Amino acid sequence: MNANKKYSAKPNKVNWSAVDAAPMADMPDDDSPELSNEIFQQLKPIGQVLPELNLGKQRITIMLDASVIKAYKAKAGGRGYQTLINETLRRGLEADSVKEALREVLREERVK
Repeated sequence: MNANKKYSAKPNKVNWSAVDAAPMADMPDDDSPELSNEIFQQLKPIGQVLPELNLGKQRITIMLDASVIKAYKAKAGGRGYQTLINETLRRGLEADSVKEALREVLREERVK
């Protein structure tokens, strides 16, 4: 490799007219046949067909303060902030369970 050779940082321009005019552009793809209405009616959700892929999560819509979302996005870093919110809620539920168990033990001890 020639160390003196300089490379251009300019991206190559794509001639989209040539791409659209290419003979293969309108040819059917044997690996991906066109989806007919009949086949479309037979499709099922992936969770029904492959239940082992079900992550056990459910999509919801929730309104949160903008400051809360901003804080979670900052705290999450490269991870998904929604995952972090889910983990926080899970820890809160677990803490509530521990508190309730402790209350039950204390009530039982008072009765003795």
